[in-house]
Amino acid sequence: MRITAVVVTYNRCDMLKICLEKLLAQTVPCDILVVDNAGTDGTAEYVAGLGCGRLTYMRRAENTGGAGGFNAGMHRAYGDGYDLLWLLDDDTFPEPDALEKLLEAGKALKYGWLSSKALWTDGGICRMNVQRRTPYKDIKIFEGDRISACMASFVSLLLPAETIRKYGFPVKEFFIWSDDWEYTRRVSRHEPCFLIPGSAVTHAMKRNTVADIAEDSRDRLERYRYLYRNDVYLYRGEGLVGWLWVIAKDCWHSFKVLTRRKSDRRRALKIIWSGFREGVRFLPPAETGELKQR
Repeated sequence: MRITAVVVTYNRCDMLKICLEKLLAQTVPCDILVVDNAGTDGTAEYVAGLGCGRLTYMRRAENTGGAGGFNAGMHRAYGDGYDLLWLLDDDTFPEPDALEKLLEAGKALKYGWLSSKALWTDGGICRMNVQRRTPYKDIKIFEGDRISACMASFVSLLLPAETIRKYGFPVKEFFIWSDDWEYTRRVSRHEPCFLIPGSAVTHAMKRNTVADIAEDSRDRLERYRYLYRNDVYLYRGEGLVGWLWVIAKDCWHSFKVLTRRKSDRRRALKIIWSGFREGVRFLPPAETGELKQR
């Protein structure tokens, strides 16, 4: 069983160092593929200096965001013939037995993907990475051997090569936000998928919060255009209920902007609804179907 961890990074070498230390200390050894999104902080030199035969470095010509990075990394790992791919962000720090717990659970299951419990630095649940039981409801209780889930993030997601063969790759045109939700939902429409609470990782975000255009700083506002565009693509796949959900969500976010945001209200509203309009017309080519390994 050939396993590789696919880690996407961009100018966060300090975080990546900890992530790689944790990966190299796993109770079940795995190879590691570092996908560098054209960073300029010395990541290439650091990885080369490790001199680790289990570690492969892949540099992108430009920053293609998390979506493009995972798309490229999955292409490389799948093409290289790995049986299982373990997807992680560079600020994800797995417990020593995180992979072992996923593999143990997988032995008794037919699954499209398995996801770890994501904690924040204080030991509580990381709000950004709460898996969903349905497209509209988060999982609330993280207990038991396994919990059925339909959406999960790329903060510790285990994928069999068979899943990639059948359902393809993340939509690289998403750039950031919702690429993981869309991909995991694409799979869970057809295959049973699970959260494995015994497998734990820490997501070392600066703040334990979810994306919120009503509260975020003005220098981060433009990136929300991707969120509102990509969510339309994601939820229109759920039919009429999905359309109603995303419209209601955008209306609620607009209300929060009007009542809570202290500045740039007009700009934030424009981003929400221009993103929605872009999403209606957003038709990126999906890389799906029968794919061949080298």
